[in-house]
Amino acid sequence: MKTSSAELEASAAGPEGFPKERLPEVALLGRSNVGKSTLLNALVGRRRLAHTSRTPGKTRLAHFYRVERAGRRLRLVDLPGYGFARVARSERARWRELVEAYLGARPDLRAAVLLVDARRDPGEDEALLLAWLAERGVPSVLALTKIDALAASRRPARGRELATALGLPEANVVATSGASGEGIDALWRALARFL
Repeated sequence: MKTSSAELEASAAGPEGFPKERLPEVALLGRSNVGKSTLLNALVGRRRLAHTSRTPGKTRLAHFYRVERAGRRLRLVDLPGYGFARVARSERARWRELVEAYLGARPDLRAAVLLVDARRDPGEDEALLLAWLAERGVPSVLALTKIDALAASRRPARGRELATALGLPEANVVATSGASGEGIDALWRALARFL
């Protein structure tokens, strides 16, 4: 099922800039180079809605995208990444404050999508983030990105490995590729349970 509309609604450096209108929201989280903007573009069927860059750390604000899909309105929220961005510690601290302010107090947050590069093992950051979300009752879906970089025969086992490593049910792990579109409909189906 296709997305009928999608637009950037707001970009915010803090809670004062978050949209006030109540809509169900899904947060996109992950390392700076994991492909959040590419996956968001694939989810809404638009190539350039969210800005993509080869330089990690370009998302420095919380970007709120209003989406209409199958007659349902919602928001996808692209949050700053963590990890590989070459920025000052003070800038990283601001990103962390922004992400925690959003995740800890947003009443319309229905689920979080944690993106992990399928070719990499998740680290302590991912495990801590999933535990933090679970403590706050926020359901998590793991999106394995760049799955097209793995051999087709390796993909199902990789999903099971990461589900086990992070303590998630296999139903909450979806292999995706923003480039090929693989897994995009499956990710929407996984999210529909929480919307």
